[in-house]
Amino acid sequence: MVTTLKTLKVRVKDKHAKGLSQWAFEVNQVWNAANEQSAEFSRVPTPGFGYMNCGTTEYDLNTELKGIRKERGLSIGAATVQSVIAQHAKSRRQFETNKLQWRSSSGSQRALGWIPFKTAGVKLVNGQIRFCGKLFGLWDSYGLSQYKLGTGSFSEDARGRWYFNTTVKVEVKPSAGRKSVGIDLGLKTAAICSDGFVFERRRITDEFAQQLATAQRANKAQHVKAIHARIKNSRQDAIHKFTTSMVDKYGAIFVGDVSSKKLVKTRMAKSVLDVGWHSMKVQLKYKAMARSVVFEEVNEKYTTQMCSCCGEISANSPKGRAGLRIREWTCARCGVTHDRDINAAKNILALGHERLVAGILVSSRACTAAAG
Repeated sequence: MVTTLKTLKVRVKDKHAKGLSQWAFEVNQVWNAANEQSAEFSRVPTPGFGYMNCGTTEYDLNTELKGIRKERGLSIGAATVQSVIAQHAKSRRQFETNKLQWRSSSGSQRALGWIPFKTAGVKLVNGQIRFCGKLFGLWDSYGLSQYKLGTGSFSEDARGRWYFNTTVKVEVKPSAGRKSVGIDLGLKTAAICSDGFVFERRRITDEFAQQLATAQRANKAQHVKAIHARIKNSRQDAIHKFTTSMVDKYGAIFVGDVSSKKLVKTRMAKSVLDVGWHSMKVQLKYKAMARSVVFEEVNEKYTTQMCSCCGEISANSPKGRAGLRIREWTCARCGVTHDRDINAAKNILALGHERLVAGILVSSRACTAAAG
């Protein structure tokens, strides 16, 4: 049996919100202090060389900020301070910078509450989480007692609700799927597969548009946040069901590398954000890894225009924005009639097979999946 890490998110009872918010305020102070120190040490005077960039390590920050709890009268534990500094150092490495954004505790730029912890910092006691000497009641929908809790954090959402997030090891069975599939992401339909399966786009934002407009006109801020949360949850639920079915059914999945970042700058922005391409690809990737399924993004350039049967880009294939209206077309060379999106998905599948043949993601299981 294969094991993988999974993050569980459990709602914390609202009576603990005030105490957690205070700790989040203190966490922000530690973060900002680390940010100030790393920015200051990044440019130090060096004789004969002027100022040189010197990256501040996690050890350096722990040394400099070892007395911050006493100096500022913080109630968070030393382990929490170290966790904040560790995350700060990790983020600086990730973004290749010596200074990150400040975490504001008030105003329009207020950062949502966040309190990190290490594995040894939390313990489950009679259905409650013990952290920093206090017990926190949970709405435990996962049955945390059956897992060994790992690192994680307490986090706040836009509505002021708090959640306990922890990593756990879970057993997963490799996918029984042996066939491979190409997926073309779109706006008219969220995704269409090379075998003809269609994941219909649910226009979630439009469904809640009237409620949202009414709440906004009435200046009901909490109601507005609640509607946005329902939109997000509905979208995520639909995408989770689709991506799970894909890794259950197939042994190799190939997706076009369409970029939502570019299209959100156009008039199609609302549709792009509503369909959730990024979430879909992220979920497919981590679920595929957990289930031993091959996953690859391929260059989808010309996949809509190219005939999936003969490989010709004929004069009557859909091209550019004007071609968006063409949903079905016939290849001038071989005479085969194509559905626009299924044809693109078949071309994406073919490109994925070419990458496997070239030696990317070599494994006996991957080759078996590709051959199917």
